[in-house]
Amino acid sequence: MARKVADCRQFPSEKPCTLTIAGEEEEVLRAATEHAVSYHGDKDTPELRNEIRKTLKDEQPPKQMRQTG
Repeated sequence: MARKVADCRQFPSEKPCTLTIAGEEEEVLRAATEHAVSYHGDKDTPELRNEIRKTLKDEQPPKQMRQTG
């Protein structure tokens, strides 16, 4: 299952922040919703969850570190 990423910088807000959340889709949706409610003062509604879900991106696999030596 592909991991998803929610980046708070993608949402317009009077209280900007740089939080990024990554994990399985339902985990990210739950955490991003909790963050939007507790930090930004949004209401937990189906509309908010749908907006968050639409902005989720697939997580890019980390680039392997080059070994030097």
